[in-house]
Amino acid sequence: MTPAVNPARPAVLDLASARNGHFALESGYHGALWLDLDALFADPRRIAPHVAMLASLLAPYRPDAVCGPLLGGAFLAQLVAHSLDAKFAFAERAASAPGAGLFAAQYRVPDALARQLAGTRVAIVDDVMSAGSSLRATHAALTAVGATVVAAGALLVLGDAGERHFRDLGIAVEALARDTYTLWAPADCPLCRNGTPLE
Repeated sequence: MTPAVNPARPAVLDLASARNGHFALESGYHGALWLDLDALFADPRRIAPHVAMLASLLAPYRPDAVCGPLLGGAFLAQLVAHSLDAKFAFAERAASAPGAGLFAAQYRVPDALARQLAGTRVAIVDDVMSAGSSLRATHAALTAVGATVVAAGALLVLGDAGERHFRDLGIAVEALARDTYTLWAPADCPLCRNGTPLE
């Protein structure tokens, strides 16, 4: 199922710089849209209303902690955790699985945080989710340390690949906005076939 264009999308995208081109995403897929999220959390007052809305969507799942992948997801997780009066945790990029392919990225929860998360209910968040590579790896890292992921959240969900993955696991996905987004496996990428260089 392809998500309908959400009228809230421009408000969320106003927080980031969007550009078109040919990009290799962390998941291994290729896409034609890149969001520059480096400055997303530079002005806490600007992001605060969006954090509050996401926190309200995640509150019914009663998370003990909120965890996000470094970098942007972790910044968002800390703000959402504060809003929910929950613990904060983050997952950091680890060595990728051997061999190329889709979803090769791996993340780990630092040992000091892992000990605190065992047996807890955790909401995972990222600023934007498309294929969901970072959140998938964060979910795997939390499961490995004995935490239970009760919900996933994002400011913006692009496409349905990431959301479908979590729903197949029985994990609800909450987002402020959703929009269509096309991903291609490298072998199927029309931009590659046209000779458009990766940026």
